Amino acid sequence: MNISKTEINALNAELSITVTPNDYQDKVEGAIKKVQKQISMPGFRPGKVPVGLVKKQHGKSILVDEINKILNESLYNYINENKIEILGNPIPKENNTVDFDNQTEWTFNYDLGLAPQFEVNLDNSQTFVYNTVKIDDELVEKYLKDVKRNYGKPSNPEVAEVSDVLYIDIVELDEQNNIVAGGVFKSTSIGIDRLKNEAAKAKLTGAKKEDKIFINSNELYDSAVDKSMSLGIDKEVAENFNANLQLTVRNIARMEDAELNQELFDKLYGAGTINSEVEFKDKIKSELALMFMQDTDRKFVEAAEKTLVEKLNITLPDEFLKRWLMAVNEKPLTKEQLDAEYPSYAKSMQWKLIENKIIKNSNITVTADEAKVEAANYVRSQFARYGQVPDETEVAKITDGILSKEKEAQKIFEGLYSKKVIDVLKSSCTLDTKELSYNEFFGITE
Repeated sequence: MNISKTEINALNAELSITVTPNDYQDKVEGAIKKVQKQISMPGFRPGKVPVGLVKKQHGKSILVDEINKILNESLYNYINENKIEILGNPIPKENNTVDFDNQTEWTFNYDLGLAPQFEVNLDNSQTFVYNTVKIDDELVEKYLKDVKRNYGKPSNPEVAEVSDVLYIDIVELDEQNNIVAGGVFKSTSIGIDRLKNEAAKAKLTGAKKEDKIFINSNELYDSAVDKSMSLGIDKEVAENFNANLQLTVRNIARMEDAELNQELFDKLYGAGTINSEVEFKDKIKSELALMFMQDTDRKFVEAAEKTLVEKLNITLPDEFLKRWLMAVNEKPLTKEQLDAEYPSYAKSMQWKLIENKIIKNSNITVTADEAKVEAANYVRSQFARYGQVPDETEVAKITDGILSKEKEAQKIFEGLYSKKVIDVLKSSCTLDTKELSYNEFFGITE
C-alpha cells in the first residue's frame, strides 16, 4: 500500500491511497470462508456451499466491504501516526474512479481540512469583565417568598384574591345574557393572576362560591388558542368566538405560604441540619451564591470567547468545512441554509480550537475519579430540584449508569475540561470584577 500527502495550502491537503492485491487478498479470502460457513443454498448442506458459488454471489460485495475497512483503518492510522491535525473528516474526492469488476489495483483520493496554526498567550495584560450577582437581603427575601409558596399548604378560602385559582362552570350567553341552548358549557379552572386583562382580573378578584360573573370571552382570553383549550372548542371556531359568558364559581383554591419553622427546615435539608431562621437565611445565601456562580462563569466565558475569537481571528478551511457539513448533516441542508448558519458554526469552531489550545498549553487533564464525582454531584442536584435527598447507594447506581453511556460520559468530561479552562482564564488574566444587583446582572428593567 502506498499513501502520499500533498499540501495544497496551509489549510488544505490531499491524501492518496493506492490499494494493491497484497493489501486485500488475504482479508477477502478470509471473509469469503467466513460467509461460506454461514450461508445455505438449496442442494447443499449448511456450511458446505462451494467457494466458487460464494464468490459468484457475494464476492464483489465482500471485496468492496474489505476495501472500505482497509481504507478507513489506513487513512486514520496515517493521520494519527503523522500527527496531522484535521478538522471534520476526510472527504473522498469526486474524481475517484473505481471499477471493482475489471481492476485489481485502485487509487483513492481524499481532501483534508487542516487545523490552523496559532498561539494563545494568556497573561495579566489580558482583561476580562467578571460580573457577579450581589446576594443582598432583597434577593434573599424574594427567594424566601418562593420557598414559602412552593412548600405551602392548600386551602379553600371564602373570598378570592388575585393569586388564587377559581374552579368555575362556564356557559355561553346570547346578546340578552340568556343561556344559549347547545352552546358552550365547560367546567374548568382559571388562575386569576395569569389573566392579562386587568379588567378581567378585577371582576374575578373578590368572587365568592356560587357567585355568577358575566364577562366577554375576549376579556377572559388573550388568544384563540386560549379560548380553544379552555372552552373545548375548535381553533377555527375560536378565531371568531366573542360571546358573553357566565362564570359560576364552584370553588376557590389558594396555596397558603409555609411557615419558616423547624418542620420546613427539616423537610428541605434533613432533620437537625438547620435549626433557626438565621441559619436558614445563611444557607439560602450560600445556595444563591453557588447558583449564580454558574451564571457568572457562563457570562464570563461568553465575553472571553467573543474577545479571543475576534482578537486571534483564526482562519479556517471554510470551503472544505462547508462541504463536510453538507455531507454529514442528518437532515438535507440547502446552500442558502448553510450560508446562513455557517458564520455561527465557524465561531464555535474557532472557540473550540482556542479552548483545545489552552487545554494543551496548560496540561489540563480530567481523571475518571473526577468524572465520577462530577456525575454524582449532577445526580444529587437533580434530586434537590424536587426537594429530595437521595440515598447514596442510589446516587452511585445512577452515576455508574450515566458514565456507562458514551454520549453522557462525554458531556461530563467535556464539562470538566471547560470548567478547568475557566479556572485557567481566571488565574492567568486580569479580572475586572463588578458586583451587580440581580436586575442589573440579568438586564431586567422594571
